[in-house]
Amino acid sequence: MEQESIVMEVVNPHAAGVDVGSRSHWVAVGQSEQDVREYGVFNQDLFAMADWLNEKGVKTIAMESTGTYWQNLYAVLLSRNFQVILCNGKFTKNIKGKKTDIKDCQWIQKLHTLGLLTGSFLPDGQTEELRTYCRHRSNLLHLAASTSKKMQKYLRLMNFRLDVVVKDICGLTGLLIIRSICEGEVDPAKLASLRHGNCRKSEEEIARALQGNGRRDYLFALQQELETYDHLQNKIEQCDLEIDKMLEQIINSDDNKRQHHLDPKPHKRVNKNTPKDIDLNLRSYQMFEGTDLLAIEGMSYSTVLALMSEVGLEGIRKFKTAKQFASWLRLAPNNKVSGGKVLSSKVPKGSNRLKIALRNAANAIGNLKDSTPLRDFFHGGLTSEREGFRLSVPQPESWQLLSGIWWSKEFRTSTRKAISF
Repeated sequence: MEQESIVMEVVNPHAAGVDVGSRSHWVAVGQSEQDVREYGVFNQDLFAMADWLNEKGVKTIAMESTGTYWQNLYAVLLSRNFQVILCNGKFTKNIKGKKTDIKDCQWIQKLHTLGLLTGSFLPDGQTEELRTYCRHRSNLLHLAASTSKKMQKYLRLMNFRLDVVVKDICGLTGLLIIRSICEGEVDPAKLASLRHGNCRKSEEEIARALQGNGRRDYLFALQQELETYDHLQNKIEQCDLEIDKMLEQIINSDDNKRQHHLDPKPHKRVNKNTPKDIDLNLRSYQMFEGTDLLAIEGMSYSTVLALMSEVGLEGIRKFKTAKQFASWLRLAPNNKVSGGKVLSSKVPKGSNRLKIALRNAANAIGNLKDSTPLRDFFHGGLTSEREGFRLSVPQPESWQLLSGIWWSKEFRTSTRKAISF
């Protein structure tokens, strides 16, 4: 009996596959041993790989998005005018059998030749730079929050129950009292006199909470944590300056962005983690070319900043529909159907900073006291029939908010205003 074979159409005849590693990269231009080479990770090695691919007549290259090891190679290949596709690792998994770097790169090359790989979303260059600053700032905020918890711990061990009488120990009243304690002040009355006028507790209540036990070891640790907190706040301020410079550079390089102006919103609440000395109300209005995303209920300055830095305007335009945008963010259910029945409709695992920002915005909508369309949808559609409580993860609400963002940007030219539901 003759052996049958299945012939598949070759979509990319001049394709190569790269298995990205931490210390070396394996590249294949074919399925034979002579078509595979290993290159190092130094700059001269990357350019040598590009020269070899050019000699082989390669036009398009597929590579895995392995950690951050792919970024320098990706930039070098783009500079040599190759068409580069960055693929998710779960789409390039090899068949069963012995796994080697050579087989991996040849498998990627075969899949790319047959047109079975799709590229991952990548923002434009300016948005990527802005994303670096914003993500670094977010990391600094997390470190500052951790330092704040440690200060609260040492205050509690010293029997200074500042966390009981003030809402935030790193607020105006809290920091003044902590600095005074670190300078050696132990008199409860003098410490309580540093109370800010907006503090709800009286001086007498604050004084009763500041009866210390005189532990010098805990005082030393508190002083160290306060210095760390001040250092992080200084780094955050420097990061804010770089973010403002980057936003100004992006806006000034485009006339469609620079021409728009917007009056400030005095009613928008600004917390202590909002970037200082940056008019995000105006910047976001200019970045999205006349679309006021802050007019959508639930949208805060941090949410808009996450949207600008994670995808940007050009990134939103890459998605043809709001459903595709929600699916990329993993806010849409992954329906698995077999035999006409839905086996599973769970939301895919994984999260990114924009998804978290939208969920926080959805929670803010759910906490609104006044009746609004989105708030009513939140309370009406997210209650359990059995338990009767609001879900902690507002998935449909995040999708509804995301749709408002996408539609307000995509169809602004026809509606001339942001659409809110």
